[in-house]
Amino acid sequence: MSTMIKVGMADLKTCKAPDAITTLGLGSCVGIAIRDPVTKVGGLAHIMLPDSTAIQGASHVPKFADTGIAELVKVVVAAGANRSRLVAKIAGGAQMFSFQNKSELMTVGQRNVEAVTRILKEMKIQILAQDTGANYGRTVEFFPETGDFVIKAVGKPVKTI
Repeated sequence: MSTMIKVGMADLKTCKAPDAITTLGLGSCVGIAIRDPVTKVGGLAHIMLPDSTAIQGASHVPKFADTGIAELVKVVVAAGANRSRLVAKIAGGAQMFSFQNKSELMTVGQRNVEAVTRILKEMKIQILAQDTGANYGRTVEFFPETGDFVIKAVGKPVKTI
């Protein structure tokens, strides 16, 4: 019998097939699902902000793309994944509110997606698929056994990437 593991906001968890991982409420936040397709070990991070260095005294590792992704890779490898085989899928990064002013504060979703994409590229982890941007929140479920990343959004059809 499999278990659905819940990941909170600014949190990350790992699991091994047949278990799966979910996170709710990805608005401007980004969900990063990483797995090793051979060992079927995977993990999911729910990051809120792109860069920990922009905030003095930032110490909550999973909250930020720069520190959260590195930590996710570390814990997935510690759980049995092979670093060289890791692949990723991402979702979220929405522009939840419409504003005339396009200040940095208002474009956090786009900045999150850009940071996640850049960091994964620097770490040589291929992004196999993504469902990002737009103006609606998402709930995701990640199944390391198959690599399916199921995206649910109010008023939208369920999508698997």
